[in-house]
Amino acid sequence: MTLSDIRDFCLALPHTTESTPFGPDVLVFKVADKLFALASLTDVPPRLNLKCDPDRALDLRDQFDAIQPGYHMNKRHWNTIHIEGIPTALLRELILHSYHLVTASLPRRTRDALGLL
Repeated sequence: MTLSDIRDFCLALPHTTESTPFGPDVLVFKVADKLFALASLTDVPPRLNLKCDPDRALDLRDQFDAIQPGYHMNKRHWNTIHIEGIPTALLRELILHSYHLVTASLPRRTRDALGLL
Protein backbone atom coordinates (compact mmCIF):
# COMPACT_ATOMS: atom_id res chain seq x y z
CA MET A 1 0.00 0.00 0.00
CA THR A 2 1.44 3.38 -0.97
CA LEU A 3 0.94 6.69 0.81
CA SER A 4 -1.40 7.67 -1.99
CA ASP A 5 -3.46 4.53 -1.37
CA ILE A 6 -3.53 5.29 2.36
CA ARG A 7 -4.65 8.86 1.69
CA ASP A 8 -7.46 7.66 -0.60
CA PHE A 9 -8.55 5.02 1.94
CA CYS A 10 -8.62 7.50 4.84
CA LEU A 11 -10.47 10.16 2.87
CA ALA A 12 -13.10 7.59 1.83
CA LEU A 13 -14.10 7.16 5.49
CA PRO A 14 -17.18 9.22 6.47
CA HIS A 15 -16.56 12.78 7.66
CA THR A 16 -12.77 12.51 7.33
CA THR A 17 -10.77 15.65 6.74
CA GLU A 18 -7.14 16.10 5.77
CA SER A 19 -4.80 18.87 6.86
CA THR A 20 -1.14 19.68 7.48
CA PRO A 21 -1.11 21.43 10.90
CA PHE A 22 2.40 20.16 11.71
CA GLY A 23 3.94 21.43 8.47
CA PRO A 24 3.85 20.39 4.82
CA ASP A 25 5.58 17.06 5.44
CA VAL A 26 2.89 15.41 7.61
CA LEU A 27 -0.64 14.60 6.49
CA VAL A 28 -3.16 14.54 9.32
CA PHE A 29 -6.50 12.75 9.03
CA LYS A 30 -9.31 13.64 11.42
CA VAL A 31 -12.93 12.81 12.03
CA ALA A 32 -14.96 15.51 13.82
CA ASP A 33 -11.69 17.37 14.50
CA LYS A 34 -10.20 14.33 16.28
CA LEU A 35 -6.97 12.87 14.96
CA PHE A 36 -6.96 9.22 13.88
CA ALA A 37 -3.98 9.01 11.49
CA LEU A 38 -0.77 10.85 10.61
CA ALA A 39 1.36 10.06 7.58
CA SER A 40 4.88 11.34 7.00
CA LEU A 41 5.46 12.42 3.42
CA THR A 42 9.26 12.41 3.68
CA ASP A 43 10.18 9.29 5.63
CA VAL A 44 11.75 6.40 3.78
CA PRO A 45 10.38 3.84 4.26
CA PRO A 46 7.00 5.56 4.68
CA ARG A 47 5.49 5.63 8.19
CA LEU A 48 1.98 6.02 9.50
CA ASN A 49 0.84 6.73 13.07
CA LEU A 50 -2.46 5.14 14.09
CA LYS A 51 -4.42 5.05 17.32
CA CYS A 52 -4.77 1.55 18.77
CA ASP A 53 -6.29 -0.23 21.74
CA PRO A 54 -3.41 -0.45 24.27
CA ASP A 55 -3.51 -4.25 24.66
CA ARG A 56 -3.73 -4.80 20.93
CA ALA A 57 -0.91 -2.30 20.37
CA LEU A 58 1.41 -4.43 22.49
CA ASP A 59 0.40 -7.62 20.68
CA LEU A 60 0.98 -6.02 17.28
CA ARG A 61 4.42 -4.75 18.32
CA ASP A 62 5.33 -8.28 19.42
CA GLN A 63 4.15 -9.78 16.12
CA PHE A 64 5.58 -7.25 13.65
CA ASP A 65 8.96 -5.53 13.62
CA ALA A 66 7.36 -2.87 11.38
CA ILE A 67 5.01 -1.79 14.20
CA GLN A 68 6.58 0.28 16.97
CA PRO A 69 5.41 2.60 19.76
CA GLY A 70 3.97 5.84 18.38
CA TYR A 71 6.68 8.30 17.37
CA HIS A 72 6.01 11.67 19.09
CA MET A 73 2.68 10.26 20.34
CA ASN A 74 1.32 8.64 23.49
CA LYS A 75 3.09 5.31 23.21
CA ARG A 76 0.34 3.47 25.05
CA HIS A 77 -2.38 4.46 22.57
CA TRP A 78 -0.50 5.00 19.30
CA ASN A 79 1.61 2.85 16.98
CA THR A 80 4.02 3.92 14.27
CA ILE A 81 3.78 1.58 11.33
CA HIS A 82 6.43 1.21 8.64
CA ILE A 83 3.96 0.52 5.86
CA GLU A 84 6.28 -1.51 3.64
CA GLY A 85 6.46 -4.24 6.31
CA ILE A 86 2.71 -4.75 6.76
CA PRO A 87 0.21 -6.63 4.54
CA THR A 88 -2.33 -4.35 2.86
CA ALA A 89 -5.34 -6.06 4.45
CA LEU A 90 -3.89 -5.61 7.94
CA LEU A 91 -2.99 -1.99 7.26
CA ARG A 92 -6.54 -1.23 6.13
CA GLU A 93 -7.92 -2.99 9.20
CA LEU A 94 -5.62 -0.96 11.50
CA ILE A 95 -6.71 2.30 9.85
CA LEU A 96 -10.35 1.33 10.40
CA HIS A 97 -9.57 0.32 14.00
CA SER A 98 -8.06 3.77 14.64
CA TYR A 99 -11.00 5.52 12.97
CA HIS A 100 -13.54 3.52 15.01
CA LEU A 101 -11.70 4.15 18.29
CA VAL A 102 -11.92 7.87 17.64
CA THR A 103 -15.55 7.88 16.50
CA ALA A 104 -16.57 5.76 19.50
CA SER A 105 -15.01 8.33 21.83
CA LEU A 106 -16.95 11.23 20.33
CA PRO A 107 -19.84 12.62 22.36
CA ARG A 108 -23.13 10.94 21.51
CA ARG A 109 -24.54 14.22 20.24
CA THR A 110 -21.67 14.54 17.76
CA ARG A 111 -21.99 10.92 16.61
CA ASP A 112 -25.73 11.37 16.14
CA ALA A 113 -25.28 14.62 14.23
CA LEU A 114 -22.79 12.95 11.87
CA GLY A 115 -24.85 9.79 11.54
CA LEU A 116 -22.07 7.64 13.00
CA LEU A 117 -23.00 4.45 14.86
